[in-house]
Amino acid sequence: MTDIRFILNATDGKARTGVLSTPRGDIRTPAFMPVGTAATVKAMLPGSVRETGADILLGNTYHLMLRPGAARMERLGGLHGFMNWERPILTDSGGFQVMSLSKLRKLTEEGVTFASHIDGSRHLLSPETSMEIQRQLGSDIVMCFDECTPYPCTRDEAETSMRLSMRWAERSRAAFGERPGHALFGIQQGGVHPDLREESADALKKIGFDGYAVGGLAVGEGQEMMFGTLDHCVDHLPTDRPRYLMGVGKPGDIVGAVARGIDMFDCVMPSRSGRTGQGFTPRGPVNIRNARHAEDTRPLDETCDCPCCTDYSRAYLHHVHRAQEIIASMLLTWHNLRYYQRVMEDIRAAIAGGTFDDFQARFNEEQARGDIEPL
Repeated sequence: MTDIRFILNATDGKARTGVLSTPRGDIRTPAFMPVGTAATVKAMLPGSVRETGADILLGNTYHLMLRPGAARMERLGGLHGFMNWERPILTDSGGFQVMSLSKLRKLTEEGVTFASHIDGSRHLLSPETSMEIQRQLGSDIVMCFDECTPYPCTRDEAETSMRLSMRWAERSRAAFGERPGHALFGIQQGGVHPDLREESADALKKIGFDGYAVGGLAVGEGQEMMFGTLDHCVDHLPTDRPRYLMGVGKPGDIVGAVARGIDMFDCVMPSRSGRTGQGFTPRGPVNIRNARHAEDTRPLDETCDCPCCTDYSRAYLHHVHRAQEIIASMLLTWHNLRYYQRVMEDIRAAIAGGTFDDFQARFNEEQARGDIEPL
């Protein structure tokens, strides 16, 4: 279908490690994609994001179509050059944001008509327009257009939503066409219902995609139910294609999802938490606003090699965050993104070495200990 290739190098139980090769560079899996919603990872330079270990970024169709606009983006040479990121970019289709952000949303078989959350202007997103916008953006991995099934909802609602998404997936495949060097991922839906997830997977495999995403999770159902759904639904996705769990998540969510066969992740949590004074560490999250850090000369994480940890103390981070200085967001975001990439590096090494179960047990134990004791 394309010249994008996915090669599995090792498995350990259901956990997998490999490489997704694209013309713009290789993506080591399991992979975490920092979120660059509006053509920027907040508080970070693209080069700094790359230094954290990221192989790929995520951009957003909904936000970029509203501002600065897909046609303008195309005239300016596409998203890569516009934001100075020459490695792979995945764009999500806009379906989730239409559900969560837009106003006066009207859903029909054709697509979704909505009012912009920015200025109230009216727009239509359909499988065809989503594919065209993502083509104009120039993204390497394109997501098919779907409806993100809300939670909670009835089984009938989940079934109706899933089947609409499968019809839209077929239209997305047709509108995407053949684009060498670019990949199209289908999105499995079906809520928390195993039979609907299986039906969705069968429909997507019949259409044929370069990768398969699990959508409609991390929308309020909780970790236990999410893991229970993954225990079943991932098994119905092809083993020779990458599997992407959309919008996840916390470090423990990622490790647990890898154990269930997921290869790719994205989440705003590292950057959003950085802006609100939270730093992730092997002992769990640290609230740098807490007064106990005011005279703490230790780094945020003594095991971390990022500039936040090698050059600054917790006391300094506490001060600049309380003073609302921009550098607080910059340093904590850099650290959080590096922490996530270090987790992914450790995951890949553990799978390759056949020690993933030991890694997962140790990871969960360390996270549960908390940050009260010195690292």
